[in-house]
Amino acid sequence: MKRPLIITIIVIIIAIAVGGYLYLSKKTPEEQAAAALEESLQSATGGTLPSFATPENPLENVPEINPIDKINPFKDGYKNPF
Repeated sequence: MKRPLIITIIVIIIAIAVGGYLYLSKKTPEEQAAAALEESLQSATGGTLPSFATPENPLENVPEINPIDKINPFKDGYKNPF
């Protein structure tokens, strides 16, 4: 008698858990609309717009050009120990 009762309780607990998961994972209408808008924007642009995932810095690889460092005759000269 106890075995069918335990199996029934386990099945009910699993059904409640699955039902709760499905209920809590359901998206709200706002989330569904945002996902649909994002998907339509991705399909509409379809490679026509450039990707802005990695912004480029034009000043990142600028060579060090300082004329004072090149013509300073006292750069490696005597340094006062005091």
